[in-house]
Amino acid sequence: MQKILVVEDERAQRQFMQAVLLKHGYEVLTAENGAIGAELAKAHHPDIIVSDVHMSDGGGYDLLASVRNDPLTSTIPIILVTALADRKGMRQGMELGADDYLPKPFTQDELVAAINSRLQKHQQLIEKADKKLEELRATISVTLPHELRTPLNGILGYTDLMRKQAFDLEPSEVSRMSERIYKNAKRLQRLVENYLIYAQLELRTTDVHRKGLLAVGATEKTHEIVETIARNKAKDFGREADLDVQTNQATINISQDYFGKVVEEIVDNAFKFSKAGSPVHVEGVVGNEGYVVTVTDQGRGMTGPQLSEIGAYVQFERKFYEQQGSGLGLIVAKRLTELHGGGFTIHSEVGKGTSVILKLLQAES
Repeated sequence: MQKILVVEDERAQRQFMQAVLLKHGYEVLTAENGAIGAELAKAHHPDIIVSDVHMSDGGGYDLLASVRNDPLTSTIPIILVTALADRKGMRQGMELGADDYLPKPFTQDELVAAINSRLQKHQQLIEKADKKLEELRATISVTLPHELRTPLNGILGYTDLMRKQAFDLEPSEVSRMSERIYKNAKRLQRLVENYLIYAQLELRTTDVHRKGLLAVGATEKTHEIVETIARNKAKDFGREADLDVQTNQATINISQDYFGKVVEEIVDNAFKFSKAGSPVHVEGVVGNEGYVVTVTDQGRGMTGPQLSEIGAYVQFERKFYEQQGSGLGLIVAKRLTELHGGGFTIHSEVGKGTSVILKLLQAES
């Protein structure tokens, strides 16, 4: 039996709603104000809350904020009931996380229809989240063991050699092995970070109430971040001479960590899939559409079908080219950019190269 919490300060209206819902087979909890309603929600976890907006002691917006700020109740659907369903009030409620509005006066049928509709949509979201979680588990179980083993085997191999032959190795050999261990460890660290970010994004995007929690923060000194990451990547690939980087300063609506992750992935991709001696251009400029980062290479490029199929765990022609990695880089960069209101575009031509264009919103001064 589905449980409904009705929050209404007018006794007659509260009893009317309770009677209607009981008649339709629901279990009903009632509260006379938002403060009591919030406590009942946390104690009983109803399937849905129907709350009046304007009440004498703790209104619907207070209830809404309290429920949404608690991880245990944040996903409960909430329908706000009001006789003042003006645009400003509706916008405020939606920004706080309301799922629907029911204007007064309403009939029995309208009340039941609104609740049934919202419960059905909520169930669809749950099923979608469950499906996404199963897909995530399946893909991780297949790809993660192999991807983790590759750098881990390198770390174990070199450390075992150093451990067993410590007194026979020349300093130059120790230095070379240490460098290999470091690079494998950095690759392993980046791989784990990408999996964690991807899993977080996949689960968050199925929850409309938690979707915005990742989209916070701002980044200053964009030119320093872009230039530093680009030069470090060029050094990692031994291709400092191939890099051409030009950047401007801006303050953008994305955290420094996420901005750095996006730039790192697209620059890494440009070097990984182009040959030494070919140029890689990295540009960051302020334009009419915000702060635009463009990374262009002259690598092998991608076909139209390949571009349309870009997604996690997909690496095109891996057996032929034997490149390393899980294929998460571009999809993580794309999801993070779009989550923060930006745009992510790829232009590519087989045999000629690829350009990735990021458009990120500038922060208001």
